[in-house]
Amino acid sequence: MIKAGLDFGNSKISCVVADYKNSTNIDILSLASIPSTNIKKNIILNYDNLFDQVNNLILETEKQSQTKLNSINLNFSLIDSLSYYYNSNINIKNEKLSELHLKKIINESEYFNTDPDKFELFNNIISYVVDNNQYYSAPLGNYSDNIKINFYKIYTKKKYIENFSNIIKNLKLNIENYIPSPLSSSLAALTKDEKELGTICIDLGHSSSSLAIFENNKFVYGDSIGIGSHNVTLDIARGVSTTISSAERLKTLYGSLISSPSDDHEIIEIPIISGDKNTFKQITRSTLNSIIKPRIEETLEMLWQKIKDNKFDNKKLNNVVITGGGSQLDNIEKYFETIFASSTRIANPLDKLNLNKNYNKPNFCDVIGSIMYDPNLYKLNFNQKNSNSEKKLGISGFFTWLDQYI
Repeated sequence: MIKAGLDFGNSKISCVVADYKNSTNIDILSLASIPSTNIKKNIILNYDNLFDQVNNLILETEKQSQTKLNSINLNFSLIDSLSYYYNSNINIKNEKLSELHLKKIINESEYFNTDPDKFELFNNIISYVVDNNQYYSAPLGNYSDNIKINFYKIYTKKKYIENFSNIIKNLKLNIENYIPSPLSSSLAALTKDEKELGTICIDLGHSSSSLAIFENNKFVYGDSIGIGSHNVTLDIARGVSTTISSAERLKTLYGSLISSPSDDHEIIEIPIISGDKNTFKQITRSTLNSIIKPRIEETLEMLWQKIKDNKFDNKKLNNVVITGGGSQLDNIEKYFETIFASSTRIANPLDKLNLNKNYNKPNFCDVIGSIMYDPNLYKLNFNQKNSNSEKKLGISGFFTWLDQYI
């Protein structure tokens, strides 16, 4: 099966086409990326220019993969999103738990509730509680008195979705799935064990940073903040009065989050902002790192506050995985291990994929994850039927059998 994914980033727009056989057998047929110059924090700056860029990008991936695309998965940032947890339960008086009970709970929950100003980007079951015992798959066949289902939903602004969707639709493509970008990145970055045991995946992007939390193989939280690695670059440019391109080079070649005794004596020559391109000045490496570290600290504090606000700070999340272009900063693993007191690693897209080495990098996890997304795992697939104004639901895997009789 041919699957395609598109990621609108603030620094790049990427498109991937793959031959998807199953979650462990994916052959990347083409992956192309272009600079993003018409997007800023979910806002399209020039629609016509962006349309032309995306059209050319998709034509290029079709040419490379020798395919004609009909549909595509679309990643979407969680800037200005809203996470919402809710639950529903019924008393069943020592009955044998069946699919019919689950169907009743979902129909009576807030699953179908909508907000006309918001777009529902994610909505799924994260756990079941049967007589105060928690399960992560449906415990069918157990006798119980009470069953509760816990759900997780993500809303984003409808206007953001509509603006980007219009570009895809005007290219005569169907949008197969909308995927939260943090989820997409984590699908390409995390191993099966990391998703099962509990892991925070942090994507340090160009102009934003995001986090995804997995527990018991469930995506239980995702969010984004409007600070990324480019903010570090701008801090350097302002702090030492150099050009933005020079600041990016300084960050990449000399920046570090762990101090060394030699930093005070290591001299770096940099161009200054002036009319004369041959004017340089000298700074120490310790000066450079004293600019970088506070911005990274601020980023982590903001991400940690979101973790804390959603009560994941007291969970046993002993693993942190870093991805995105900002993960290439020197000593970032050691620094994160100190801050989170957790085992930390930098993730490239998973080795099981057939990837050109140019794309086996952390900053391509987001787009590659878009073709690893399985809707049967991350959303309820249902067919709504109207009968006497009653909504009826068929859930893939749970209710295939039941729908034959309803």
